[in-house]
Amino acid sequence: MTLSPTFPLSVPLVDLGAQQQEIAEEVESGIRSVFARTSFIGGPEVAEFEQAYAGFLGARHCVGVANGTDALELGLRAAGVGPGGEVILPANTFIATAEAVSRIGAVPVPVDVDPDYLLIDPARVSEAVTAATQAIVAVHLFGQTAFVEKLKAAAFGCGAVIVEDAAQAQGASRHGRFAGTLGTVAGTSFYPGKNLGAAGDAGAVLTNDDAIAARVRLLGAHGSSVKYEHDAIGMNSRLDTIQAVVLNSKLRRLAAWNERRREAAARYSEMLRDVPGIVLPRTADGNVDVWHLYVIRILDRDRVLAALNGAGIGAGIHYPVPMHLSRAYRHLGLCRGSFPVAEEAAATMLSLPIYPHITERQQEYVIGQLLAAMDRS
Repeated sequence: MTLSPTFPLSVPLVDLGAQQQEIAEEVESGIRSVFARTSFIGGPEVAEFEQAYAGFLGARHCVGVANGTDALELGLRAAGVGPGGEVILPANTFIATAEAVSRIGAVPVPVDVDPDYLLIDPARVSEAVTAATQAIVAVHLFGQTAFVEKLKAAAFGCGAVIVEDAAQAQGASRHGRFAGTLGTVAGTSFYPGKNLGAAGDAGAVLTNDDAIAARVRLLGAHGSSVKYEHDAIGMNSRLDTIQAVVLNSKLRRLAAWNERRREAAARYSEMLRDVPGIVLPRTADGNVDVWHLYVIRILDRDRVLAALNGAGIGAGIHYPVPMHLSRAYRHLGLCRGSFPVAEEAAATMLSLPIYPHITERQQEYVIGQLLAAMDRS
């Protein structure tokens, strides 16, 4: 295959427009129905989506909420995590994972990630477990599934619950079971750029535990299951009916879209297979990944990123600052060098465009520009 770095082409990091074109007629019809019935809050489309997504994953319950951060917070609260409890989570994650912990008064305890997949490292979790540990958060990053069975072994004896952050792994699986069904409770985000994305903010809590599901519904409805009767201090976090219309339409296509992501990832890996100076992502044994992101590691990352962006390629970084080095978590007292794998990854990770509708021609352009930028280093 000849890779040309010369022809101009725009390649976004995510192409939501192509998705929208595929579902436009279906979504417009659904939205017209919602407005005709004026069923804006808790319409039948919400229950339809909750049942369909639970069925897709093989979960007993799916509870729609307003966004992914709320989903994690409500999942933690419903599982019994509370003020002062320690919650172990990876340093290499989006800040929302830690925010959900902090918002309930619990204490985030970051640990390093493994060097091969950049997922929470079970060995480091075992070292961090204390009598105060109430939960371990398995973040299924980049479309992978974390090693939940090893995290359960690390939690044995301390009674910690396993909470999954499944925002980047909708449809991913480990040993035949879907991400979001492996722990006690899971939170997921349907932010527009996710594999299963809404047309705005949306999220869900997944669990096989009847009591946890009921608690999430109660807490997300102002602590009320009967109008004007409030049994707990809750919050207002509901899945919007319009977003449910979009999600129902996209869910019917999710398996096919994830397969197209796998094909795109395989093309990238083949084109970059023999290129020195690049660490390619790979799939762990037992995992079926859904490639929410295609993340390589490369030296001189920032200069290469600037070159790609200048060529019309929407490459990005996920994530440039580990949560323990952010200003928001300076109070944890963790300095540079605390988690060397996560910190090295933050300096070298580069996310290449990947989405179900990316074309081989677009990918050839991305790789051609990437190689040209590397040659200039």
